[in-house]
Amino acid sequence: MIETPTVERVLGEALRRGGDFAELFAEDRRTSSASFDDAKVEELASGRDRGAGIRVVVGETTGFAHTTDLSEHGLRQAAEAAAAAATRGGGGVHEVALSRVVAPAPNEVRTLPESVDKATKVALLQRADEAARAAGGAIRQVSAVYGDSRRRIMVANSEGALATDDQVKTRFAVSCVALGDTGMQTGRESVGATVGFELFDRYEVEGLARAAAERSITKLAARPAPSGSLPVVIKQGGGGVLFHEACGHGLEADHIAKDVSVFVGKVGEVVASPHVTLVDDGTMGPEWGALRIDDEGHPAGRNVLIQEGVLTDYMWDWLRARKEGRTGTGNGRRESYQVLPMVRMTNTYVTNGTEDPDEIVRQTPYGVYVAQLGGGQVNTATGDFVFGMTEAYMIENGQVTHPVRAANLIGNGPEVLKAIDAVGNDFDTWAGTCGKDGQGVPVSAGQPTLRVAAMTVGGTAR
Repeated sequence: MIETPTVERVLGEALRRGGDFAELFAEDRRTSSASFDDAKVEELASGRDRGAGIRVVVGETTGFAHTTDLSEHGLRQAAEAAAAAATRGGGGVHEVALSRVVAPAPNEVRTLPESVDKATKVALLQRADEAARAAGGAIRQVSAVYGDSRRRIMVANSEGALATDDQVKTRFAVSCVALGDTGMQTGRESVGATVGFELFDRYEVEGLARAAAERSITKLAARPAPSGSLPVVIKQGGGGVLFHEACGHGLEADHIAKDVSVFVGKVGEVVASPHVTLVDDGTMGPEWGALRIDDEGHPAGRNVLIQEGVLTDYMWDWLRARKEGRTGTGNGRRESYQVLPMVRMTNTYVTNGTEDPDEIVRQTPYGVYVAQLGGGQVNTATGDFVFGMTEAYMIENGQVTHPVRAANLIGNGPEVLKAIDAVGNDFDTWAGTCGKDGQGVPVSAGQPTLRVAAMTVGGTAR
């Protein structure tokens, strides 16, 4: 992307004013998307964004500048601006010798999406639309979205590290609206992975469409959900977002440093049920958050955060790890070259247990079965959260029965972790975008089917 001698000179320029640390992050991102709505192509779009960001650290002060000019002149100007923001004075000559950081790719990409013509991508949307509408006359609206991206990055710093990555991601989603006597209901099904167009060798778009359509039709028979404290069984994959939001963010080192996490100072303490082991793993290919290196050039890692209920570590980026005199964990991530990195999750999940998921339901006389969660709100300082249930059912006499609607799950992250009393052996994941301080990055979350002994359900049934 940029010649090594040029990078070395630019980093030297960044240090010339007396910086303690300098870093160059260069990015070349290509995207492509297509959407299908009301049985016709709604949009075809593609884009490209290239640029570099330069960070200079002096003590506790960070200077940052970014540019779309990747010539040596443009990069030197950005380096001067970042250095000027970080310090005044200094001088002298600073030389930086770079050596390659070697890290394995989390998975193989067989077919680059950019090599596939638009007509083939649109045909996937058409097939999904037809399959969804064939599910029944109740289906009144179908929308489908295809997207892919290729993000090539290079990270070099004054500690001598030089690392690159080539991240290819492909996704597909189908949403349906069904109309019945009780009004309208929606259903959605999506897949996304750090792979190329071979994603569609693993997933059939007709199957995804039928699942979305059947979900919306099933929900037409939904009754109001109960309210109160009840056992809650969460289907595999579908509850991953709860642990990502209600627990994962509180384990990011910047929240720990700011004392705005309920997990501050609790390393070595019991914070969850002994059934719970929570992991963040950037090497977990081909999951949506998989990567070779993070956006600070450190190899991705598998980091155990909670081991059988005991808090073992937090997630770290370079800056926070440097202050604590320890190594990072591969969790320094940024949305683009235009912003500074921060501590972010990659693929965060509760590991498999040993119980049969059907048996977990059978051992629950009465409760709620959550198949999908929607959006929610979390207070990382207290762990309190509210999440909407987008697909849920009653459990009665140990069996999943009728669907319910209009309900939230209300609770506290640490309390939920401690109340998990059964964990299945059917692990699955969910893929999405994590937002933090205005930046979005791809992540996945997951868990096997599990049961929370008691959680507040905010339903409307009387």
